[in-house]
Amino acid sequence: MEHALQILKVLGRIVTILPLALFATLYMGKRSIGELPVFDFLVVITLGAVVGADIADPKVNHIYTAIAIIAIALLQKLVATWKIKNRKIGRLLTFEPTMVIYQGQFLVNKMKKIQYPIDTILQMLREQQIFNVKDVELAIVEANGYLSVKLYPEKEVARIEHIPQPNVFNKGIDVPVVIDGQIYEKVLYSRNLNESWLYEELERKNIFDVKDVFYAAINDMNELHVSMKNTNNLQNLPPILH
Repeated sequence: MEHALQILKVLGRIVTILPLALFATLYMGKRSIGELPVFDFLVVITLGAVVGADIADPKVNHIYTAIAIIAIALLQKLVATWKIKNRKIGRLLTFEPTMVIYQGQFLVNKMKKIQYPIDTILQMLREQQIFNVKDVELAIVEANGYLSVKLYPEKEVARIEHIPQPNVFNKGIDVPVVIDGQIYEKVLYSRNLNESWLYEELERKNIFDVKDVFYAAINDMNELHVSMKNTNNLQNLPPILH
């Protein structure tokens, strides 16, 4: 009998607390789950912990849980209002957008700063149907973790009426042959190439040590695109503000 009462009590808490949590979430405003700012993400975690503790432990005072949910919602709403009215607060409570590619070159230091490996950046490019890094004029990791990409104008997707002729020359997809100074021999062999060919191509670009190469890829025409570890020679990086 005691267990049955405890079960009914838990069910009653679920019925009463979840609508309150839903109301609080709606009150806090529209947000895409994948686009939550840092503070809002912490609010969601805290809200879930409070509701979960209330449902799982009948000893927790139900009234205090309701007060906590209302207080969390009010705090989030207050902070959101502050962020709108005061840009300094907004910048403090969100990540700063970070440029990771500029003029086809990976910005290694900035990638290390936000702890984004090259594999992650390449995956995010592929998800946007971008397979050639050299086509990217600018790529920025936004505060929500998404990658915004600006292609060179001649590489932008064109409408059918913009194409003067149907036979568009396609050089295929870039495949990596060097990542972080390591040569991918299997890729070279699959293209009937070898390391000697790679070294010759690098020397033509005045690159004499493969360890200095952060990323190198070839297309179907065996054209080599290289991004160096040291990108200090890139001048006039556009400012990224948030």
